[in-house]
Amino acid sequence: MRIPVGAFVACVAVVSFAGSAFADSIDGDWCSTASRRHLNIAGPKIVTPAGKAIDGDYGRHDFSYLAPAGEREAGKRVAMRLVNDRTMLFRPEGAASDEVWERCARPTS
Repeated sequence: MRIPVGAFVACVAVVSFAGSAFADSIDGDWCSTASRRHLNIAGPKIVTPAGKAIDGDYGRHDFSYLAPAGEREAGKRVAMRLVNDRTMLFRPEGAASDEVWERCARPTS
C-alpha cells in the first residue's frame, strides 16, 4: 500500500512540531563553564548560582529574577533566554554581553 506523499509530509510535520513544542523549556539544571556556576529553574522557582531559592518571572523560553544579596549580581535583574534545548543565554542588567550556559546534570552531594 502506498501512502500519498502529501499525507506523509503532513504526518512528519505534525510529529516533528509536537516533539519540539514539548521538549524545549528553560526548566532544569544549567551550568556555566566560563564562571563554573550552576542554577536550577523549575517553573517560577529558581535556585540561584549562590544557592538561594527564590521566585522569578517565568516564561517557557525565558526567565528573569532580581538577584538577592550574596549573589555576584546582587540588586540587578538577571535575564535568561533559551536558545535551544541545550543552550541558554544569561545576562545580568548592565552586562555588555550574554554568558552562554549549557544544560548540566543535577549536582550530587
